[in-house]
Amino acid sequence: MVMATDDVTGGELAESLLRAVGDEGMRAATRLLGAYRDGFWLRRFGDDQELADAVGSPLIDRSGSHPSVDWSVVGRLMLTLGWSHRALGSEVAVLEFAASLTGSGAVQLQQVIQAVDGEEFRLLVRALEEAAYDEGR
Repeated sequence: MVMATDDVTGGELAESLLRAVGDEGMRAATRLLGAYRDGFWLRRFGDDQELADAVGSPLIDRSGSHPSVDWSVVGRLMLTLGWSHRALGSEVAVLEFAASLTGSGAVQLQQVIQAVDGEEFRLLVRALEEAAYDEGR
């Protein structure tokens, strides 16, 4: 079960969504979203019914014993017209970057770089390194 989102940090929320996730790209993307603005997107995925309604599915898969971000649904969300109308450019850029780490979306790096600030950029680089350099390889 996912923790009550207002009682935990974004990092703790991300870790609660990673218990059954083995794919390093998905792990890195989920951790990125946990670190970004204290879990901004992870909290929206769990709380914002408008996002789920836009794609006809929840963005957090709770069907198994360990919930996780459903990155295929996130990818569909980003293809849905108007999904980002309530998001800032940097918020959209971070989510698109995260989805691209999972193979659930493509990203234009120039647009991302122009949309994020220095701290956000460092979060993206850290996630990219995590996805690329899994210690088990």
